[in-house]
Amino acid sequence: MTSAPSISRTDDLAACHAIRRAVFIEEQAVPEDLEIDDLDGEAIHLLAVTGGRAVGTARILLAGETGKIGRVAVLADQRGTGLGAALIRAALDELRAQPGVTTAKLGAQTHALGFYERLGFVAFGPVYDDAGIPHRDMSRPL
Repeated sequence: MTSAPSISRTDDLAACHAIRRAVFIEEQAVPEDLEIDDLDGEAIHLLAVTGGRAVGTARILLAGETGKIGRVAVLADQRGTGLGAALIRAALDELRAQPGVTTAKLGAQTHALGFYERLGFVAFGPVYDDAGIPHRDMSRPL
C-alpha cells in the first residue's frame, strides 16, 4: 500500500518537466517546443509526491481576477487513483489564497470534460486545437 500523495508548491521545475515530458511529449506526442514555454518562470507549480516519487504536477498562471490551471499531468501508473482530482483541488486552494482572484479557468482536453465538470467547471466557447489535441475552455468561480 502506497502512502497518500502530498501535494505542495514547488520550485523543482526539473521534476515537473519530467512528468510533463512523460505525459505530454512521450504519450501524447505534443512537440517539446509547445510543451516547455516561457511561462514556467512566472507560474506557481504544484508537485504531487507519493513514497518519495514525483507522480503529478500542475501549474497556475495569474491574470487579474483569473487563475489559469494548466499543464495538469499524472503519470500513467497513478491514473484512476484520485490524484488528478486532488491536484485540481490543491490548485483551487492555491487560487483562493491569491488576493483578488475570483475565477479559475483551464483548457481541457475534450476527453476530460466530464472529469472537470465533476470538479465544478463549466465548458464555454468552441472546441479548439492545442498541439493537435481538441480542447475546450472551462471555468468556475472560486
